[in-house]
Amino acid sequence: MSKIGLIDYGMGNIHSVRKAIETLQEEVLLIKDKNQINQCKALVIPGQGAFDPAIENLNKTDLIFNIKDWIKRGNHFLGICLGLQILFENSEEGFSKGLGLIKGKIKKIPHIENQKIPHIGWCNLIQKKESKLIKSNLDSNWVYFDHSYYASPTNEKIISANVEYGSIYLTAIIEKDNLVACQFHPEKSGKTGESILLKWLKTIN
Repeated sequence: MSKIGLIDYGMGNIHSVRKAIETLQEEVLLIKDKNQINQCKALVIPGQGAFDPAIENLNKTDLIFNIKDWIKRGNHFLGICLGLQILFENSEEGFSKGLGLIKGKIKKIPHIENQKIPHIGWCNLIQKKESKLIKSNLDSNWVYFDHSYYASPTNEKIISANVEYGSIYLTAIIEKDNLVACQFHPEKSGKTGESILLKWLKTIN
């Protein structure tokens, strides 16, 4: 149980996430079979793309029960971008049910004057509460986003950081016990992203 398990379900940026974690001297195992999970000390679900295909692909892997059981048993977990969104009950992007591990839904980013959708680019995180992942110095937490939908949890107390989008704020980081998830891409966020991944790994080790 010494590896970081990366759920391989055919959605996007799995190889860049793998490289980012391996750079931090961790061994990564691409998970395609439930029996591989026993070799891991933590699981990561990355992802780029749409909600319904993500759930469909996860169903094909036959891993959903094992992922839910892993998290419910208090094991370490990180969701990235789409890997955050599928943790919720449902999404305005599609019709499939999410994993339902977090109460709430994924909503379409509203049209706001002078703001573009998708929300793409570098933004500074706005910390809402103490976090395992980010520095208290808010001027140094610039990360890279690329999304058209955002998380709206029923319990907003699990949001540890937001990102400013025009006149509103969108969920950037969720932390709930052993479950951590971010809407941005730490693997594309330079030194800040590396720091975030390293802080998460330290909570495991």
